[in-house]
Amino acid sequence: MTLRLVASLLLLAGVTAAGAQAPAAAQDGGSSVAVAEYDLGDEAFTDPQSGTVSELRAVVHYPRHLKGRLPLIVMAHGSWWSCDSQEAGTWPCPAGSHPFPSYRGYDYLGTALAARGFVVVSISADGINQTSFDYGDRARLINEHLRLWQQLAAHGRGPLAGHFVDPSGRRVAPGFTGHVDMTRVGTLGHSRGGKGVMWQASDKHRAEWPTGVRVRAVLGLAPVKFDDPEGDHSDTLITRLPFSVVTSTCDGAVGEAGQQYLDDVTGLNTSTDFSVSLKGANHNFYNTAWTPPSLFGEDDSTCPAQELAPGRQQDALTAYATAFYRYELYGDRIALRTLTGNRPLPGVTATTRVVPARR
Repeated sequence: MTLRLVASLLLLAGVTAAGAQAPAAAQDGGSSVAVAEYDLGDEAFTDPQSGTVSELRAVVHYPRHLKGRLPLIVMAHGSWWSCDSQEAGTWPCPAGSHPFPSYRGYDYLGTALAARGFVVVSISADGINQTSFDYGDRARLINEHLRLWQQLAAHGRGPLAGHFVDPSGRRVAPGFTGHVDMTRVGTLGHSRGGKGVMWQASDKHRAEWPTGVRVRAVLGLAPVKFDDPEGDHSDTLITRLPFSVVTSTCDGAVGEAGQQYLDDVTGLNTSTDFSVSLKGANHNFYNTAWTPPSLFGEDDSTCPAQELAPGRQQDALTAYATAFYRYELYGDRIALRTLTGNRPLPGVTATTRVVPARR
């Protein structure tokens, strides 16, 4: 299924609960989407708790003609090679090697979401992957990006101002100030990044969000799920805001452990939560930078004879993630049909699950 078909199917969900149409800039497909990057350096952020040194680097997909105040979605990749040399053992990458572009592996999803009315920021976490697997580090890196975006969105100031470049490397001024709603933020994390976004949005850690930021929708994509030996899962327990989990039946890295996040909140959650399990999908194909024939790309499927092709797996995620964020951040009631399975995902077999809010 092509991106155009995904966009066409989701365009049917263009009327919100309040009866308002989706933003005009988001309704004419990928041609309306612009791309910019910012890079503040490989050592731009030092975690105040752990001391981990990280880059502040991201790619942004956004409607070319910004109108109104649009929700922001922050995406975080998981654990992979930090540098384009497998022998690299330090951060920043040693001479002769460069940071690995895991954060660009979701460009297809960023494009589709931007075409549906979102500003989408996919952040790089190579420094953490090289020196720390800590989920708190991942959560605090997300918070730092959100802090910078809050400054930019509200006042046009801060470190991001004047630091955007287009794909050709030319400096651009996208005009985000006044057009990004930091009280309607969604997050998405893949693999270890999935546990990172659950950590960042948890009841225990939500007080750490930057002032003026409100996360309203969290999507764990093939997320890691395991707790400490004492079974304390409070670091990732989300009971007060909506989340969804996407897992895969042929995932050779984490299996479908992410479904346990829904088990944790059953009977406790004040919002309805969702999940979808994609039959034949694996772990790595959600990220194009991890998918063969990309450098170090790997097919980790546990059932290769039945696996989905990469493009079909990515299209399914695109349809489901778009429906989730449209429902939670725009109030698009028609998108709920995809989340509940009443509108099947085209071209795949999927099992959906709904955990209703407690009464």
